[in-house]
Amino acid sequence: MYSVEVIVLNKEGIRDPEGEAIKKYMVDKVTDKVKEVRAGKYVLFKIDAGSEEEAMNIAKKVADEKRLYNPIVHKVEIRVRKDEDGGH
Repeated sequence: MYSVEVIVLNKEGIRDPEGEAIKKYMVDKVTDKVKEVRAGKYVLFKIDAGSEEEAMNIAKKVADEKRLYNPIVHKVEIRVRKDEDGGH
């Protein structure tokens, strides 16, 4: 069993109104050290696959085919890790 994290963020140069609002109305009230906040989408899949590569390919296929993101404005990062306990 593999845990596959799919992280979707706006591409560089694409405005991020949610990140801007978080920074303006929350972070800036606490500290002036945070210079940028980017908000996005996080999806965790538990995938029963024979290898890390297979798990990554399954998650990528779902993300691409079911439109978890818009490839014109979003970038996607996929991270895979093998579950130590077998996913239980």
